Amino acid sequence: MTTIRHEAVVPLAAAGRRFDQTVAEMFPDYSRSRLAGWIKAGAITLDGAQAAPRHLLRGGEQVRLEAELATEVTSTAEPIALDIVYEDEHLLVLNKPAGLVVHPGAGNPAGTVLNALLHHDPALAELPRGGIVHRLDKDTSGLMVVARTLATHTALVDMLSRHDVERQYEAVVLGTLVAGGTVDAPIGRHMGDRLRQAVREEEDGKRAVTHYRLRERFRAHALIQCNLETGRTHQIRVHMAHIHHALVGDPLYGGGLRLPKGASDALIAVLRAFRRQALHAERLAFVHPATGETLAFTAPRPADLEALIAALRADLAERGPLED
Repeated sequence: MTTIRHEAVVPLAAAGRRFDQTVAEMFPDYSRSRLAGWIKAGAITLDGAQAAPRHLLRGGEQVRLEAELATEVTSTAEPIALDIVYEDEHLLVLNKPAGLVVHPGAGNPAGTVLNALLHHDPALAELPRGGIVHRLDKDTSGLMVVARTLATHTALVDMLSRHDVERQYEAVVLGTLVAGGTVDAPIGRHMGDRLRQAVREEEDGKRAVTHYRLRERFRAHALIQCNLETGRTHQIRVHMAHIHHALVGDPLYGGGLRLPKGASDALIAVLRAFRRQALHAERLAFVHPATGETLAFTAPRPADLEALIAALRADLAERGPLED
């Protein structure tokens, strides 16, 4: 268990302000909720004594923070291989394969990214969700950033909430597109299926914005680039299905296997074998919370997605575009 210690003097400019508000500004490496808990527990003191969160300051008081970082996660460490593309003492970036669940849950108590991370770095057990600040669906491949310190975790969560992390995806969708566009539609839980999300009325869903751009047009499919302005559960999958261009292979939102008219045997075989949503988190970029350096990473297409795109190109070259 790690003990953290900090001491600081309340600025004179903070006179008349609440203790909890000022502490949040004095120790920005920790979340407001965590600091509030420490104040209530007496782990943050004012001139050597416990103070109420609403206590009004006069300026010049001595603030001392001494707290133990308790274990946040109890999952078991497992020696699962991770494709780590970048790592330092503050964070790491990994390229997740399709089929690997990120966090334990119902039906997946083990064998997850979290179990693998705890084996790679046992200290991650002291961070919320083991340092995981955003997820990818089980069958979505690609890049994820993971915090290795509490300060970095707080900073990354804040950056994600401010949309300061660039997340770019590649997807293969059903139907042909003429151009790209933007889907701005709130997302919330599906009324009749707890496993699904859906576009909802504004009062029932959270704001969700996906920008998409056409990369290649095939006979009855399209390769697109998606950039997230928000990060809702299943966002790209829900939004593309909402505009009638569901992702190939999507078991929740795709509506089943669809074969283009006159498809070659080779393409039919590839489409039948592709049993996950054709979605890959190909690019991740952000400013390093500790160094201020801009980091940018790209992950190559996994083999199954590469094979799908190659089959669609070959089918187009052999048969030509479908007539409108």
